[in-house]
Amino acid sequence: MVTLTDTARERILKVMEMQGRKGHGLRVRIAGRSSNGYKHELGFVEEGGEDENDTVSEEAGVRLVIDSESSSRLEGTTIDYVENLQGAGFVFDNPNKVAFTDQVRGETLQELFESTINPGLASHGGFAELLDVKDNIVYIRLGGGCHGCGMANVTLKQGIERMIMTALPEIQSVIDTTDHASGSNPYYSPS
Repeated sequence: MVTLTDTARERILKVMEMQGRKGHGLRVRIAGRSSNGYKHELGFVEEGGEDENDTVSEEAGVRLVIDSESSSRLEGTTIDYVENLQGAGFVFDNPNKVAFTDQVRGETLQELFESTINPGLASHGGFAELLDVKDNIVYIRLGGGCHGCGMANVTLKQGIERMIMTALPEIQSVIDTTDHASGSNPYYSPS
């Protein structure tokens, strides 16, 4: 179950009113992971726009819509809204630990992504997300400037894969699950 603080509930209802979204639900989902935990995403969903596998609940006057893939990883999460010198935004307190099929290798590689791979990709507006490690195979997704980039395969084979296999020589392959055909703003356009 996801819980909203009073401050978060008030802010959500205010935004719904300002945007003319009264009656909409608030979709809460896991959008990725980092070494610090899950990345969360909020969005509005019209009444009746829920998927059949979504979990729908009422929390302090706000209809929460959670997809089936995210529900177990959001169990016990509290959402707050904070304003401070760094800005304002929603803060998620999610007690669930990021889970990989191979947890030890997953944690090792997540640190590699955070400390080395993603800082290098950021110079081109891109990033890579570690999805899972299973049976000595690493599954990733590329985003930002890497999504749809004509050089993505080179980045994968000569950069990301090489770094992963240096860190964990037992890894047999790295699979990019990105749908590059749907990329709309690549750093390099394919020829």
